[in-house]
Amino acid sequence: MIPRLKLAVLFTFYGSIFLGASGVSAQNATIDSKIILSSVPFSVELLGMQDDHTLYVIKDALNQTLSSGIIDPGQDQTVELQIFEKDQLPLSIQLNGTSILFKKSFVPGWASLAPPLIAITLALLFHEVITALLAGVWLGAFMMTGFNPLSALGRTIDSYVVPALGDTNGHTQIIVFSLMLGGLVGIVSQNGGTQGIVNKLRPFAKTRRRGSLATWFAGLCIFFDDYANTLIVGTTMRPITDNLKISREKLAYIVDSTAAPVAALVPISTWVGYEISLIADGMLVASNIPEQNSQLALTLSTISPFSVFISTIPYMFYPILTLTMVFLVSFMDRDFGPMVQAEKDSSNQKLDFNQSRPTIPEPMPSLIDSKSTSEPRWYNAFLPIGAVISVVLLGLYTSGRTQANPGASLIDIFGAADPYNSLLWGSTAGCLVAVIITVSQKLLTLKETMEAWVDGLKTMLTAMVILILAWSLGQVTNDLGTANYLSQILTDSLPVQTLPALVFCTAAAMAFATGTSWATMAILIPLVIPLTVSLGGGIAFGTGEYSVLTSVISSVLAGAIFGDHCSPISDTTVLSSTASQCDHVDHVRTQLPYAIAVGTISIGVGSLGTAYGLPVWAALALGIALLIVILKIFGEPSPSISSD
Repeated sequence: MIPRLKLAVLFTFYGSIFLGASGVSAQNATIDSKIILSSVPFSVELLGMQDDHTLYVIKDALNQTLSSGIIDPGQDQTVELQIFEKDQLPLSIQLNGTSILFKKSFVPGWASLAPPLIAITLALLFHEVITALLAGVWLGAFMMTGFNPLSALGRTIDSYVVPALGDTNGHTQIIVFSLMLGGLVGIVSQNGGTQGIVNKLRPFAKTRRRGSLATWFAGLCIFFDDYANTLIVGTTMRPITDNLKISREKLAYIVDSTAAPVAALVPISTWVGYEISLIADGMLVASNIPEQNSQLALTLSTISPFSVFISTIPYMFYPILTLTMVFLVSFMDRDFGPMVQAEKDSSNQKLDFNQSRPTIPEPMPSLIDSKSTSEPRWYNAFLPIGAVISVVLLGLYTSGRTQANPGASLIDIFGAADPYNSLLWGSTAGCLVAVIITVSQKLLTLKETMEAWVDGLKTMLTAMVILILAWSLGQVTNDLGTANYLSQILTDSLPVQTLPALVFCTAAAMAFATGTSWATMAILIPLVIPLTVSLGGGIAFGTGEYSVLTSVISSVLAGAIFGDHCSPISDTTVLSSTASQCDHVDHVRTQLPYAIAVGTISIGVGSLGTAYGLPVWAALALGIALLIVILKIFGEPSPSISSD
């Protein structure tokens, strides 16, 4: 009987502690952090009694009173606390004399940086992004579970990866949209549509200048995917540029410097869904940061991530100026750096252009070779892509119209739209149109069409795995309070105006070392958005005026592309060399001066200039003027083969 009596007494005692004697339970007090960081503030939400005042006292394990007060009837109280030592835990919260015990894992503040830093470091060392991201997620789960490695492995999957994949508030839609668009690219590549678009440009290319401009314009036309752009434009324009004695290095430069920038800038591409999903996640974290302007928090939680992406486009200085640089190099017919010698060698020597010179096997033949034996028709690509654009725009307008106030402007309508469903409707319509026109013209059988669609899906699978793990890592950094810690240590030492330039350089370094702009965006965007908000960079965000936050988001996207262009291990850089059949080292060596010139101007005039008051239109105009000056002073005319 004695053991049973002891058990009953213990049950009664602990029941009074955890459940409370007067209707008080753990639901009356909640802590907003899943883990406690040393010296980093966190919030405790206290729910008062409905019909009486509530006296609260919060003590640590050392019996020190951290906070106390009285809550009015029916009111709530938010208390900001800081814990400096592990010995202070667990916390005891007393409400009208009844104690509630809270146990949380405790780590030093710097440890919250470990998951993203581990992901970055492993990606740099081993050039393998999936393993790096997975390691970062596991490390975060390891801290959250009280440093239990086996539990961390389970939480990595069930608490982070699965919720990231199954989130129907945007994640699932983005995955389906990206896969559908990948399938569309597979179909229009196999039915000859993409080749037909490029073939339309061939009659224009009769001189070196026109040949370069035609290649640049072809890159603009294949805007919906950077991989498809690189492979299709490179392989189809190569015979034309060879005939005009344009060097393979020049072709590779035009192809590489057009593919990713145009895909990143156009709102209908395989990039857009990926980008807006990362932006949405970052804004969700930022909206929950304590001690920020309530109006800004409301804006961050309600604004459409698609409208945010649209607002970042004017500030993507590197992609815009890179496309401009390619046009100027082609139109002015001037080069500088190692490209000058490459062009001279191409024009003065009798090169064997029929001999392939790729340094790696040619990848993704499904996006290069058409199975259709019919004459390539440009409208077989134009109609499906046009269907995607039309349906997405119509979906954005109709869904935004139902949510916006009567008399709302077009910008407000699109800002209130549902971008995720609109993208799904557009990609579905595009795939249906592609299948119908392909089968009805007997270009491919239904079976071949669906095989092409599946092949297109396969090209997106690696990117989707990276995206899911990136979402998971973003949630880990949110749970750990990484942005709060960074904000605390940087608030007094980092001028907020320098953030866009600093973020651009960080993104460029990551993309250069890892060779992938997508993984760079995945790691940085969910991190820098809440950091910028914490540092006060959210002023004027969502108003149409300049905001540091808008510029920072643009800087991640632009810096990632810049690093990608400079990196010899970049996927698009390798694909450009392969599609152009140019020696890979020669391509990197000749493209680097152009990329560095544009990147430097983008930082100095664009990121820093606009942060200190320069209007965006003036920054772009000044940037273009500087590019012209560089080509005039440092550039040399290309060898003359024929004249206009």
